[in-house]
Amino acid sequence: MKKFLAATALTLVLAACSPASTDAPATQNVVVANETDPLTPVDPGTPTPAPGETAGANTLTLEGLGALKIGQPVPEDSGWAVRGAQTSDACTTVSSPDYPGVYAIVTDGAVHRISVGQRSDVKLIEGIGPGSTEAEVKAAFPGFRETPHKYVEGGKYLTAPNADSGDPAVRFELDADGKVTVMHVGTMPVLGYVEGCA
Repeated sequence: MKKFLAATALTLVLAACSPASTDAPATQNVVVANETDPLTPVDPGTPTPAPGETAGANTLTLEGLGALKIGQPVPEDSGWAVRGAQTSDACTTVSSPDYPGVYAIVTDGAVHRISVGQRSDVKLIEGIGPGSTEAEVKAAFPGFRETPHKYVEGGKYLTAPNADSGDPAVRFELDADGKVTVMHVGTMPVLGYVEGCA
């Protein structure tokens, strides 16, 4: 009898410590750890892959696009090169035939912004890219700062709240119809340039 009671007690203890069901839905309020510092949660305005997702060749991330990385020199033999007339040697733009509609701004020998325009099929991991709506952007990135577009009447910029920190951030340009025309990833002040290198 003692063995039976001990076994029953052990079963109850194990049942109390076990998850209720392996089919229980995952909570939506999961805090994602920062890869470089697992104790620091990721900013909710920061594009992050969903579990199981990885950045593909046509995915723009805070780190960059393919071999082109924010804060690093343009990699040799990558296809990214200076093309066309440039305003100065201090600030240049580079492009690649592998990524139509995309260009990067290089200052001080390093990439400081990657811009994706309407001719491109490059998107963020969240699926946001040129042609996305303002509602889609705000659903994926709540809390982005809204400012009027310098040249497009009724247009606007939506900029990540951490942009002024010096860390890589995201910025969208929207037309008067609320569609993304260009998206940028980079660091300030280059992230905020409105005329190429200015």
